[in-house]
Amino acid sequence: MQSPKSLLSRRIESALRTLLPADAELPFPLIVPTQNPDFGDFQCNAAMGLARVLRKAPRQIAQDIVAALDVAGLCAEPEIAGPGFINLRINPDVTVSCLQEMSQDQRLGLPTVAEPQSIVVDFSGPNLAKEMHVGHLRSTIIGDSICRFLEFEGHAVSRMNHVGDWGTQFGMLLHYLRTTQPEAIEQPDSFAIDDLETFYREAKLAFDASDEFKTAARKVVVELQAGDPDILAIWRVFCEESLRHCHAIYKRLDIKIEDRGESAYNDALKGIVDSLQEAEIAEISQGAVCVFIEGYETPMLVQKSDGGYIYATTDLAAIRHRIQVQEADQVIYVTDARQHEHFDKAFQTAERMGWAPADALRHVGFGMMLGADGKPFKTRTGGTVKLKDLLQEAEEQAFTVTRELGSDHLTEEDLPAVSRTIGIASVKYADLLHAVGTDYRFSWEKMLSKDGNTAVYLLMTYARTRSLGTKGGIDVQNLVGTVPFLLETPQEQKLAKKLLATLDVWPQVVGELAPNVLLQHLYELSQDFSGVWNACPVWKDGVDPAVRDSRLAIAGLLGNVIAWGLNMIGVEPLERM
Repeated sequence: MQSPKSLLSRRIESALRTLLPADAELPFPLIVPTQNPDFGDFQCNAAMGLARVLRKAPRQIAQDIVAALDVAGLCAEPEIAGPGFINLRINPDVTVSCLQEMSQDQRLGLPTVAEPQSIVVDFSGPNLAKEMHVGHLRSTIIGDSICRFLEFEGHAVSRMNHVGDWGTQFGMLLHYLRTTQPEAIEQPDSFAIDDLETFYREAKLAFDASDEFKTAARKVVVELQAGDPDILAIWRVFCEESLRHCHAIYKRLDIKIEDRGESAYNDALKGIVDSLQEAEIAEISQGAVCVFIEGYETPMLVQKSDGGYIYATTDLAAIRHRIQVQEADQVIYVTDARQHEHFDKAFQTAERMGWAPADALRHVGFGMMLGADGKPFKTRTGGTVKLKDLLQEAEEQAFTVTRELGSDHLTEEDLPAVSRTIGIASVKYADLLHAVGTDYRFSWEKMLSKDGNTAVYLLMTYARTRSLGTKGGIDVQNLVGTVPFLLETPQEQKLAKKLLATLDVWPQVVGELAPNVLLQHLYELSQDFSGVWNACPVWKDGVDPAVRDSRLAIAGLLGNVIAWGLNMIGVEPLERM
């Protein structure tokens, strides 16, 4: 379906086409919401930008636009203000009609794409040598949200976990495993590491303390790269155990992801380097094979002087595999913004080689999660914060909030599950609330606040919409799409228009892959619902039953929009809080 804004935009576009030369570009945006509702719902400022093209005063151009504009059945007579602003007010019956259509659609009026694509999203990507830490949080939940956006649009999405399961550090780890837990080789099912970080630290101490250990570890690397079956067996055991730790985190965060490690591309690496050299895109510099790229002072290294390959080589192999074997139309990488140069070099190289078409590769770079002091988020002793510890603390912190919120209607048995949902939701929401590319300061107090733009506030609003009909024994969901909307008050009209604005916000969210835009919209919706809640009684004596049902229905529709929006970031709404 089309929103009132899109309907009006099409009318304005038609009017402008009659005034402009055939090859002239239309101004963008055609209309914007007014800052003051007293002036209408939307404003067209196109006349300002067309003065030079049409060689007329903006006000005269505005008059010409209005004269050519057909608004019959859509909005009131346009009004020209100031030097050439055109104010437009949507007819109330159009708002009601669009809201009714939205309420009767399970997708809330949001269409699927006309031409679905096959899209690979590469996110999370932990190093299997260590436990996941807070540095993996942003990639994991931003990547998951992007997948949810694209899946909702109708695309076929492959959620890829490009895990670090190869490299020289595995020689150290595998030799330590072989010496401390030899039974794991014969009985791999018995192998378990309670704490990957401790295991890594102990292996590193052993490596640093003994030349004999170092020599043996380096020999293991050679044997691993050569495909020694015994070493490969130990390596597989270690990787499986490490992934078990990762997937415990993914389950807790409700993340679905498919593992494909760097090792999957090992056999392709020599061919990658050979192809680059044959195409004369790579050259030898100081004994290493490099790709020099215009605009960058340093080249991209693809093979070291000792013959070893690095992650750039693996990334190029992965790109070629994803485009040519998986037949992906797009590949999206979700990593730290500081890796922008690396990916730009890799993308340009892949395009020059014909391994990926232009514009098929996209890097979504995220900012850092900081502590209250504005420095990288650390433990009190300056160490790296394990992701499982952060999530555990989130649930514990949320328990206090949950007990306070649910003192009247939650049992002691309810509290753990509800606080778990609130805790995880708060961590996700607080992260995704900020523009993806920006740094943000982590604060338990802010993220668990009942006021302001937080998961707690939105979850409370959702629960309130579901409980609104309880007094009369009415399930508000049964009224959504079945009763007419009356919208008698300014508060109801404002909420209705904001609900319809979801149709305009969503294309920006999915086009820019910007969860923060979606969350800001949901927050503003919740604020507008508070206005309705305070000004528009439902069960008060004298309220017309038709008005009551309309108010319950709009609350139900709001609940549906919030539930959908929270699902887009992997948060489960709560029926009771």
